[in-house]
Amino acid sequence: MKSDPPPLAHFLTRFLLQPPAAGSQDLPQRQAAVLVPIIAHPEPTLLLTRRAATLRKHAGQVAFPGGMKDSSDTSLVATALREAQEEVAIPPAWVNVIGTLPPVTSSTGFQVTPVVGVLPPGLNWQANEGEVESIFEMPLEEALRLSRYSALDIQRYGRTHRVWLSWFDDYFIWGMTAGIIRQLSLQVAKH
Repeated sequence: MKSDPPPLAHFLTRFLLQPPAAGSQDLPQRQAAVLVPIIAHPEPTLLLTRRAATLRKHAGQVAFPGGMKDSSDTSLVATALREAQEEVAIPPAWVNVIGTLPPVTSSTGFQVTPVVGVLPPGLNWQANEGEVESIFEMPLEEALRLSRYSALDIQRYGRTHRVWLSWFDDYFIWGMTAGIIRQLSLQVAKH
């Protein structure tokens, strides 16, 4: 009798078999990256943060660790790893980068590249209190369930934009973060 592969192995197989589609050429020049950290527990989880309420932009929002590309960053992967270390003390050497998702444009005009990486369980996260209010893990299986995301169409600058919304425990996940998780779900669900 054939048994199902472990959840993380199944996810990795689906992610690697479906390379991201080519992005649009009309993307902003200002670049940023976020790390989409998957923790390799027997039942994998997705690591997320709630941004500090004192931040000037996106205060209190659920997000992935990430930020703007610095001139010293050699790539957008390096940006995501540096930001994850600064925000939640994830050592770059412990991240197994498995790929990227297509870039998305943020409401503040950045081209943001989601970098998907697998981390071993047991790392001690530590929030940079100036940037991160809290750190939490969401079961990957739950995060990738498409039915958990609701669409909201909003008008901005005379154009309609679709925003995705979801709740997990006491965390409201919306906007770019929800859209990235939903895109990851679509990426691994393709046949």
